[in-house]
Formats: sequence, structure tokens, C-alpha cells
Amino acid sequence: MSIPEHTPEGRSTDRPVVIEASGLTKSYGDTVAVRDLSFSVEAGEVVGLLGPNGAGKTTTINMLTTLLSIDAGSARVAGFDVTSDARAVRTMIGLAGQSAAVDEMLTARENLKLFGRLYKIPRSELRERVEELIDRFRMADYADRPVSTLSGGQRRRLDVVAALVADPPALFLDEPTTGLDPRTRAGLWEAIEDLASGGTAILLTTQYLEEADRLADEIVIIDEGATVAAGTPRQLKRQLERDVLEVHVASDQDLATALAMMDRAIASNAEAREIHIPIGEGTGSSLDVLRRLDDGGVTISDFQLRRPTLDDVFLALTGPTTS
Repeated sequence: MSIPEHTPEGRSTDRPVVIEASGLTKSYGDTVAVRDLSFSVEAGEVVGLLGPNGAGKTTTINMLTTLLSIDAGSARVAGFDVTSDARAVRTMIGLAGQSAAVDEMLTARENLKLFGRLYKIPRSELRERVEELIDRFRMADYADRPVSTLSGGQRRRLDVVAALVADPPALFLDEPTTGLDPRTRAGLWEAIEDLASGGTAILLTTQYLEEADRLADEIVIIDEGATVAAGTPRQLKRQLERDVLEVHVASDQDLATALAMMDRAIASNAEAREIHIPIGEGTGSSLDVLRRLDDGGVTISDFQLRRPTLDDVFLALTGPTTS
């Protein structure tokens, strides 16, 4: 699948660009981690940066937030050049990385005050700002408990909120919901949507494709550091130009046989003995596939024909997984 040429459906030409990457490149010795990567994030927009492990997502975040130098290309945040105006950039951003940056010995409230002092927010304003954030993100029940006693979801929410103390125009979220249960993830999704609706530009990396589908106005998929597709979730799914026959088989041998018979089949979940087969001509074609599998001795326990999801786009562009 080629990168679609389009005018982004969700974008408005009157919104300012807050985060802009142009030809970003980063190498470690002979290994190119990020290669000629370009995209932008407007005020009030969520852009999802997706890719398999090792694709260069965190490296990109670290370059844009001044934590890593840029080998080639350029980047600007809120009008400031990431390389030449790094100090100014750091006052314009909030960052919630993959590991929590909060102090476990302090309470949630004390952590927020600490971050406010680091951002040099005047004491006369800081208390009101902290109370506003605690109320806005429903943290009152645990605001005065030490972080070491909080649940994983509460700690992750605190980490994201700490990145917002200075009310930055640009927010970088690197896999913010990894390891959270579905209910807690949904709560954090609502908080992210609320931030975007208030005008914050958000760059989000995630390993959950349904999360990107729910939150992202635009998606950039990268593999081996380079862009392989970009567009809205709807555009990317439409570009796949096929339905998907999802087949569950009875045994590991059935799985191996089915994969050998179907050239374009993807073992999306080997443990669950589930394969996805691209179907280009609808119901009649899917029935032909099922008959062929049955004639080949494959025992089918369940199947469904459905429209493609972002998972299907991701697998088609970055390669199948057998884990």
C-alpha cells in the first residue's frame, strides 16, 4: 500500500501548526533509527505515531522534546527550533514517557507542586493551578496519598497530569496507557480528548490500535524509522480496499495447513489459532475460501467477514506477527 495523497479530512487551515517535523533523521553508528520523517500536529489535534517495536517512535519523541540531538532535518515546537531554541522548546511542552517521572515518596498533590516549581510557576498561581488539575482529572480521592500507594492507573494519570502543570501548547504522550486495564484506559482516553478539545496539540505513540482509532485525527505509521503510510484512520482503512475474513481453526496443525494454503493469510494471533485472510470480492469469495480450507482438511471452529480495522492496516504495512 502506498502512502495516500490526500487533504486531511479532520484538518482546518485556520488552526496553527504547533509541532512540525521535517526530514528528521537519527542514526546510532551504522543503524538508522529514524529516516527522513516529516509530519505536523495542529492546535487541538491528536496525531498518532504508530509502528512495531523498534520502529523509531520513542526516538522521534525524544528528538522533538530535546532529549536527543537531531542528525539531519529540523523540527519546531510552538514556533521554536528544537535545536537552536531548545530551552524555549522545553517551556512549551509536556512529556509523559513510558516510565513514570513522579516521586514515589511524595503525594500526588506534592508532585504536581514540585513540577510547577520546576516550570517556575509563581507560587501565587501554582496552588490554584494544582487544585484545578486535581479537580479536572478527578484525582481528589487520592491527591494526598503517597504515589507508592497508588494503583497503576492512578500513577499513569498523575504522570500525564504532571506534564500539564504549565499548560503547555504541545503534549507528547509515549504509550501513556500501556499496562492499564480497559476501564482505566477509557478514563485516560476521555482526559486526552478533553485536552485536545481545549486546543492542546498532542503527539501520541501507542501499541493499542483501537486507541489510535479512537483518539487520533491523523495517523503516521512508521517502520524501520521511515513513513509507510499517513492519513486519517478512515482513509487508511479505506486504502486497504478489501474486507477481511477472520478464521479461527481447531488446532496448531490446522493453523499451519491454513497458512500454507492461503498465500496472503496473516497469523494475527497464533496462540488463539486465528488467521486473517484478505477478501477482495465480498461474500462469494469468502465462501470459496472457506470451502477450500474445508477441502484441505482444515477444521474451522469459527469465522466472520468484516470491514478492515487499523490492526489489519498495521499488519499489512509492517508485516505479520506470529506471537
